[in-house]
Amino acid sequence: MTKIDIVSGFLGAGKTTLIKKLLADAFNGEKLVLIENEFGEIGIDGGFLKDSGVQVTEMNSGCICCSLVGDFRTSLKEVIDKYSPDRIIIEPSGVGKLSDVIKAVNNIVEETGDQISLNSTTAVVDGIKTRMYMKNFGEFFNNQVESAGTIVISRTQSLKEDKLEGVVELLKEHNGNAKIITTPWDEIDGSVILKAMEQSGSLADELLAEEDICPECGHHHDHDHHHEHECHHHDHDDHDHECGCHDHEHHHHHHADDVFTSWGIETPRKYTKDEVKNALDKLANTDEYGTILRAKGMLPSTEETWIYFDLVPGEYELRDGQPDYTGRICVIGTNPAEDKLKDLFLL
Repeated sequence: MTKIDIVSGFLGAGKTTLIKKLLADAFNGEKLVLIENEFGEIGIDGGFLKDSGVQVTEMNSGCICCSLVGDFRTSLKEVIDKYSPDRIIIEPSGVGKLSDVIKAVNNIVEETGDQISLNSTTAVVDGIKTRMYMKNFGEFFNNQVESAGTIVISRTQSLKEDKLEGVVELLKEHNGNAKIITTPWDEIDGSVILKAMEQSGSLADELLAEEDICPECGHHHDHDHHHEHECHHHDHDDHDHECGCHDHEHHHHHHADDVFTSWGIETPRKYTKDEVKNALDKLANTDEYGTILRAKGMLPSTEETWIYFDLVPGEYELRDGQPDYTGRICVIGTNPAEDKLKDLFLL
């Protein structure tokens, strides 16, 4: 099956630069085809991208959203038939509407069955010009933001922290579900960007997948385990057994969403180790923030490395880590106090 990744972005946002980074860092060993559509008579980017070993099919008859019915569909099918690629990257015109491109690809996916799949939809956004573009070119710019599964902010290294946080808030007003990549591109590997583009789950999903937390007693267990502690049983319609919490082996088959609440936030804010340590001391050792069972985070630091942390009741671990696509915090518990957690992490 051929994966299709759409990398959109308003004029000059840095789409081609991002694609080159992904080609260098993330797509090694894959058979790739790049389909470009430049607005105007001449495609300006095709030449140097050919040097990367990628076959470029340029469609210069106009904006991609104006040539979807014939040219785009034909070109995409021809590329699949001729090259049988592992992945196709579609770089629409900067003044194209991402929603139109997604619709066109989905139509072709329906026609071809399991031959292709829409893998990711990305909007590259110039962080310096976001507010101006939203105001003056909202029909196109906002459509790209609102339709994207991932938003990659360019030129973040030129923004002060408060300005970057303001840009993130603006983008979230138009798309609260997208992953927003805020880390400067020269600090992050392209494979991390690709993982964010392809990943549908949240940090909370990752945490719950890592952990086997008994929803009835709130303790962490292995999949086959003995445990000796007091446990209060709750009725759940979805179970076919009860957690008696005696010395016996058993599996839990509960729906965590019915029992736990997760609080998560993404932030470009930079932290000192002391700030994170102070927050975790309170979170691990007091009940001021609710019944907290698990917390995890990866945060930009005021120093060279990022700060990673893991927390369970009564203890936590801090360590250095590599840059992630943006700072992330997730807290899981039975009644986390969200407003207090925001204050705790200085947000």
